[in-house]
Amino acid sequence: MRIGILGTGSMADALGTQWSRAGHEVLVGGRSADRAAGLAGRIGGRAGTLREAAAFGDATLLAVPHDSVPAVLKEAAGTNESGGGGVLRGRVLIDCTNAVGPGFVLTTQGGPGAAERIAGATGAHVVKAFNHCADSVWRLTPPAFADGPLAVPLCGDDEGALETVRTLVRDMGCVPLAAGGLDRAVYVETATAFLIGLWVSGEDPRRMLPPLEAATA
Repeated sequence: MRIGILGTGSMADALGTQWSRAGHEVLVGGRSADRAAGLAGRIGGRAGTLREAAAFGDATLLAVPHDSVPAVLKEAAGTNESGGGGVLRGRVLIDCTNAVGPGFVLTTQGGPGAAERIAGATGAHVVKAFNHCADSVWRLTPPAFADGPLAVPLCGDDEGALETVRTLVRDMGCVPLAAGGLDRAVYVETATAFLIGLWVSGEDPRRMLPPLEAATA
């Protein structure tokens, strides 16, 4: 598979490394050509512009800080807030961003979630994925623990896009978890903000969850 990556930070590095290792062709695009070239060299991919990464291959990963998303999408794809689209229109776009501000609250409160806003701005087939864990987890080979491989919740409306991302999840040694349509992504985003707060305070969120058989009894 050919994967374009928008961003040169830790999530772009972690996920790009895994997919390159799995045999996928990766093109890294960044606002800094030097940073894009450096990351591409580390993960065994190629470097290009944001626009080239947006138009590249079978899927595009959006892996930038959430407050940079509008500017990056505008440069990469010629998007606008009223749904202008650009080169990402109709393409598979993986959103791993987190709109989490001070106090571990969503900066999108009072409106659509981050993934829905990105879909509206680009016209892309957005799949929310990989946002619920830090880059250190995605660097594990594989991301598996005592209970088994890590599950990755996926939210999206296009079955073809979801299947593409399921393949990328499995290629990392993880398990795709159907979490509903893109309108459900805001719940994944909210849960992630809640989990981050617990993790930072030293709490283990797993302690509040009963086994499946008990939860459904």
